[in-house]
Amino acid sequence: MMFLGCVGEQDYSITAQDQAADDVGVIAEGTGGTSLLVYCGAGMRLPMDEIGEMFEEEYGTSIQYNYAGSNTLLTQMELTGEGDVYMPGATYYFDVASEKGLVSNFSKVAYHVPVMITPVDDPANISCIDDLANDGVSVILGDPEAAAIGVLCQKMLTKKGIYEDVEENVVAKGATVNELVTYISLGQGDVSIVWEDLVRDNEDVNMVEIAEEDNIVKIVPIATLTSSENPEIAEEFVQFVVSDEGRAVFEEYGFTLYPDEMYAYLESE
Repeated sequence: MMFLGCVGEQDYSITAQDQAADDVGVIAEGTGGTSLLVYCGAGMRLPMDEIGEMFEEEYGTSIQYNYAGSNTLLTQMELTGEGDVYMPGATYYFDVASEKGLVSNFSKVAYHVPVMITPVDDPANISCIDDLANDGVSVILGDPEAAAIGVLCQKMLTKKGIYEDVEENVVAKGATVNELVTYISLGQGDVSIVWEDLVRDNEDVNMVEIAEEDNIVKIVPIATLTSSENPEIAEEFVQFVVSDEGRAVFEEYGFTLYPDEMYAYLESE
C-alpha cells in the first residue's frame, strides 16, 4: 500500500499528484492590510474561497486559507501557535483543539455526509459498503492520520465489522478528501468514500449512497483560535460564515445546512 503524494514503482502507484497538490497545505494569499489566517479542511475549499472574497469586499479584511486535512491542520496550529480561525471537517477535531486550549467561540455550519464514489463505468459494481471487502476491489481511502474522512471511514468500517477485510483491498490513502475524488475520477481505484457535497454534481465520478444504518454523518464546525492577534475580527469572520450570506454559499455548493431535523439525532451522540 502507498500513500497519495508519494512516488512509487508498483502497479498501484498514483499518477495525479500534481492535480491534487493544490489542496494540501496551500495558503491562498490575500491582499494588503489586515488579514486573517484560517485553517480549513480541504473539503470546504469551494464555499470558503467564495466566502473569503465576500468578507474582504464587505469588511476590508483579506483571508489567508491554509487548506489541508483536519488533523494535519491541528498539528500545524499547535506547532506554530499562529492563526485566527479553525474549520475542520468534523466536531471531533474541535473537541481535541478545545482540550489543548487552542479554540473558542464554537459555531456549527453544515453537515458532512459520507458517500461512496466509483469511476463512471463502476468496474467493481459497487452497490453497498460491504462491496469494499470483495475480492479484487481496489480501495482508496482517506488517511486517518491526516483527514476527517479517514477517521470516519475507519469508524464506519469497524462498525460494519469489515475493517480488516477492506484494509487488505486498500491500495492507497490520501491526505485530503479532494485527492480521493481526483484519483477515482482518473480510474486509479475502484471505490472511495468522500463527502457528498463534493461530488453531488460531479460528472467524472459515479456516486453511491451509503445506507443510513451504515453511515456516520458529521457536523462541520468553525471556531476562533486563542492565538489570534485580531480576535474581534476573527469572530466577525466566524459570524459571517454562519450568517444567512455564508450559509447561502454552503447551500449553493451542495451542503446540508445546520441545523436539520434529519440529523437531529447527532446532538445526542
